[in-house]
Order: sequence, then structure tokens, then C-alpha cells
Amino acid sequence: MEIGIVGTGRVAEKNYIPSLLRHKDVSLTCYSRTLERAEAVGRKFGVRVVRSLEEFFERRPETVFVLTGEQQRLEATRALLRFKPKRLFMEKPLVARRGQACVSEEDFWDGKALLQQAQEAGVEVAMVFNYRFFDQTQRAKRLIQERNLGAAVNVVALSHFATWSHCIDLILQFAGPLREISAQAGPQTYPFLDAGEVPDLVASYIIGENATGTILGTSATSWHYPLFELIIGFEGGRIHFRGLDQDMEILDYGDSVHEVYLPSRESSRWDKYEQSFEKSVDAYLESIRNDAPPPVPGIAGLLELQFEAALRKSIAERHPVVPSEDFPTTPVC
Repeated sequence: MEIGIVGTGRVAEKNYIPSLLRHKDVSLTCYSRTLERAEAVGRKFGVRVVRSLEEFFERRPETVFVLTGEQQRLEATRALLRFKPKRLFMEKPLVARRGQACVSEEDFWDGKALLQQAQEAGVEVAMVFNYRFFDQTQRAKRLIQERNLGAAVNVVALSHFATWSHCIDLILQFAGPLREISAQAGPQTYPFLDAGEVPDLVASYIIGENATGTILGTSATSWHYPLFELIIGFEGGRIHFRGLDQDMEILDYGDSVHEVYLPSRESSRWDKYEQSFEKSVDAYLESIRNDAPPPVPGIAGLLELQFEAALRKSIAERHPVVPSEDFPTTPVC
């Protein structure tokens, strides 16, 4: 299986290329705007490096992993779509011109146009959202079904901006589509990587069938502790999980049970974080081999941007926002 890699930065080198090379039937071709960087990665892993997109697509890749920084992802993907690849596998967030801590309304419209362009060209788009592949996330999904916990009724979320888009994706996955949101930006600002001073964000929302929720985004939480916490209440119980595959607890109202699931302490949370990329890649490649839909479709990336765009609009205009009216995702599938 021929796979293309666009963007050979740290995440490609540390997480994706090793995960892909575990598969004996995979052959990699790498391209980057910075040729020296791509060649260094090529030498390290013994994979092919090309100098142009024309040469890149001569290899006829089954899929292209778009692993550029989020600030460059829009332009990089537009360039790729000119060649009408079979599939694209996108890092998160789908588009973020000013970085993942500063997603804007414009990013939503750019992301929507990108997916429309891909759809019109017959290009299948998938997202990574590797937090869906944590052991605890997968366990939570199973327990909700096995214990018949029913529909979500409330959500409480705290997230460092480093896990912000992932946390939003998990909220949408477990609770359903966003219906209305009202948000504010705090007066206190904190530094976040190269985004500069970023204020705390807080929002209340209606989601799913009739669930209510809150989310607080910040860069003030310590990296030595869980970077996010998520409590989801259901008709028949609630689940609380947090961090990079750390402890999870479930309260089952029907059976009057309180259980705590502790991950193995043999590896660190960062080991589990890296393993989530392996699981995400494995699931995606399996979908290609079986000619099946991707495990996380491109629309998931647009729905995450919709949440952020509606939140930003609510802050700017100081009133609740209905995302289906202000930021409709149709006609994207």
C-alpha cells in the first residue's frame, strides 16, 4: 500500500511514520516544503523523499497523510486537491490559521469549503482525532452500550488548549450535535506555545437530544496533571474520565454500582498517548484494506470547527448562537 506523507515535522517523525512502518505492506513517500527536513526524516527511516507534488503523485498513493502544522494545513490541502488524490487523512484541527488555541469563524468557512472541494473531486477525507482510540475512551463507549445508560443529559468539561479540539470532539461524539451555545472570554490571559497570550474561554451549551453542558478552555493547568477532564451524565448513570488515558469511573444508577477503571501503571500517560496514534492508524488502514468508510470521517473535523466558530461568534456578539443557522455544515456529507 503506497502512502504519502505531507509534512515531516515532529508529529510525523515521532508518531505517524513509526506507526505506519509497523505495517509490512506499507510503502511511504514523503514531501515537505523544507526539503532538508524531509531528507533528514527519509534517511532516519529509510523512506522515499520527493521534491515536488508532481513527483509525489507519480507514486499514486492510496491515501495522503496531511501532517503539516495547522497554520499551513489549508494551503497544503488545497494544493493536494488539485491532484485529486483518492483519500486524505487530516491532522486536527482541520483548519486553524492562527493555531489550535485561536480558531476563528473564518477557519470554519475555510474548512467547509475545503471539504466541499474534496467532495466534488471525489476525494474521501478522514480525521485523526486519536483520543477516540484511547483505551478508556473505547471502554466508556462499550460500557454506555452494555449498561444501557441511555441518552446524555449533561456534560461538564475542562480542557487545556493543547487538548481543546480533542475534548470538543469527544463531547460531540458522546453527547451528540451542538444545538446552541453562549460563551465568554475571561479577563485573565495565559501564554500558550506560539499563540501568545490566550484568554480562558467558558461556554454553556445545549447539545444532543436535550442535554446541557459547560466547557472551560485554559492554558493555566499544569502539564504535570491531567490536561482535560470530562464528566458525561446519562439517563441511567454517568462517566468521568480524564487526561491521556488515565483513571475512569462509572456510576450506574440502575445497578447501584460505582466502578473505577485504572490503566496499567507499567507505562506513562505519554506512552499511552503515542499508542493512540498506532491504534488510530491501524483502524484507518484497515478501513482502506476493506474498502470501508474511515473510522473518523472528515465531517467530524468540520463539526469541531463549527463548535469553535459558534463559541467565538457568541463571545464577539454577546448573545447565544445557533450553529445550524449561523454555521451550517450542509451540503458537506
